[in-house]
Amino acid sequence: MPKRFPTLLGFVTLGLFWGAWASVLPDVQHATGVSKGALGFALLFVSLGSIPAMLFIAGPAVDRFGGRAVALACAAFAAATTLPGLATSLPLLVVTLFVAGAASGALDVGINANAGRIETATGKRVMPMAHGLYSVGILCGAVGAGVARNAGAHREAILLTVAALIALTAVLLGADRVPPEPAEHGHTIKIERALLMLGIVCAAALLVEGGIESWSAPFLERQFDARPAVSGLGPGIFGASMAIGRFYGQATKLSERALLVGGGVCGALGCLLTALAPSAPVAIVGLAMGGAGVALYAPIVFGAGARRGAAAVATVTTLGYVGLLIGPALVGGVAQLSSLRGSFIVLALVAATVATAATRVQLD
Repeated sequence: MPKRFPTLLGFVTLGLFWGAWASVLPDVQHATGVSKGALGFALLFVSLGSIPAMLFIAGPAVDRFGGRAVALACAAFAAATTLPGLATSLPLLVVTLFVAGAASGALDVGINANAGRIETATGKRVMPMAHGLYSVGILCGAVGAGVARNAGAHREAILLTVAALIALTAVLLGADRVPPEPAEHGHTIKIERALLMLGIVCAAALLVEGGIESWSAPFLERQFDARPAVSGLGPGIFGASMAIGRFYGQATKLSERALLVGGGVCGALGCLLTALAPSAPVAIVGLAMGGAGVALYAPIVFGAGARRGAAAVATVTTLGYVGLLIGPALVGGVAQLSSLRGSFIVLALVAATVATAATRVQLD
């Protein structure tokens, strides 16, 4: 069985990078000189790198090599996280985000596989806590990077610091000698109507999550001329609210369906409040509501897929992450056609649709 601490630390450091990345995104846009639409296009390459890595590389590698594959994925991610900060043009940004996305996807699969094995071995729930700690990582990364930017730190130094922490996690994962555990049902993607509905609902919810996470800092800076320390609160507060929502979801006695429907409504209202906000503090409140609203979709839906077997959870996870990773590109594209406020109205509509669909999906 994998050790709990290195695995949970993996979730923290994965979130740490993406939180810091969201905070330094305005600097990256300035350094590369790209438009909002071009930046959204570049962010799409995170998904183009991560999806194949999750489906065709990480899963088979973890099954065949066990903990060594997870540690290697973490080490690769540590190396890849420094690259986007060095980009000075759109082509370089595209390539570096593709590499970072592939490494991130591989690590994501590895630590989720570790968490699943811990749950199986102990009979205790770990996944909600793990995803909550990922949100804590986003909070720490976003706020820390925002404060560092406000103090004059450059994006390269910020991302290099994050990379060092990820590298330390890789060392701890490598010291955890976890033997391979071959999959009983192979790695074939399983498609059936109920499962597809679960995956689509999860993808839509994570689309909202990815859009808010990546564009909250640019939204605050562009709409309200917020300083870096303030704009960094956007993804930071968003991550904190997601963490609180996930820890609450583990403790509450409410049904999973009630949590999904209520969360979708909360997320829709939060995105709408952000879009219509007259000031940065009001927008931050909206971002917090958005984070709390979508917080439990990944743990609940991934869990529902897991109850149907390994192939089923692979399908749901893949569809979910497609939504998470195309969210930033969607927001950038809509912003280019209209405005960032218009983008958050679109996110509100998606969240409202998710709340409606959650009343009908089959969770058992």
